Amino acid sequence: MALKKGDFIRLNYTGRMENGTVFDTTDEEVAKAENVYTPQGLYGGDVIVIGYGHTIGGLDKELEGKEAGAEGEVTIGPEDAFGMPKEELIQSVSTSKFKDGRAQIGMIIESEGRQGVVTKVIGRRATIDFNSPLAGKSVTYSYKIEAVLETAEEKINGLFALYTGVQDADVKVNGDVADIEIPTGITFNQRWLFSKGKLANEILENTDLKEIRFIESVKKEEKAE
Repeated sequence: MALKKGDFIRLNYTGRMENGTVFDTTDEEVAKAENVYTPQGLYGGDVIVIGYGHTIGGLDKELEGKEAGAEGEVTIGPEDAFGMPKEELIQSVSTSKFKDGRAQIGMIIESEGRQGVVTKVIGRRATIDFNSPLAGKSVTYSYKIEAVLETAEEKINGLFALYTGVQDADVKVNGDVADIEIPTGITFNQRWLFSKGKLANEILENTDLKEIRFIESVKKEEKAE
């Protein structure tokens, strides 16, 4: 059956820049071979919802209308990939904002949930570019649609991993209500606080569930005798 907006799929993919360099992959062997492997990364395929912006626009469009098991390769221009560079994302700041007042070209900066790179230092001013390193570039994705997810448990687990990086959430579905046990470690995680409402809405919009309940519990630690 042809995929349509709202379908949940497990997708394996590898993204390459114009020179062939891999910048993202769900394949652990490729990640290690291309020196982009991270021990904290999730490999084996991402769960995404077609048409919900879980991947770049050009790849999302490519997947719609395909079927489970389909694989292919698509080259995507910057407008449907990571966009064009924006002047407003290039900022000039005082070097006093850096530790010990030292700013160096190539330094990675985290600010307000964004990541930027120092591109220029002149006197006591530093220029930081918060554009994606891939802004303005065409990219190529090879992909395989591994499966279409059918059960509510599969869909919730998949999106939970996508949004939090935590696999195998404790999910219990009873009729049209789903209970999701939230691991203590992510209760106050900023990424989770921003994404839990979005996760719930996407599940409710695309399943027969009528209620999502997030369960957070704190257990008393046993004291050693």
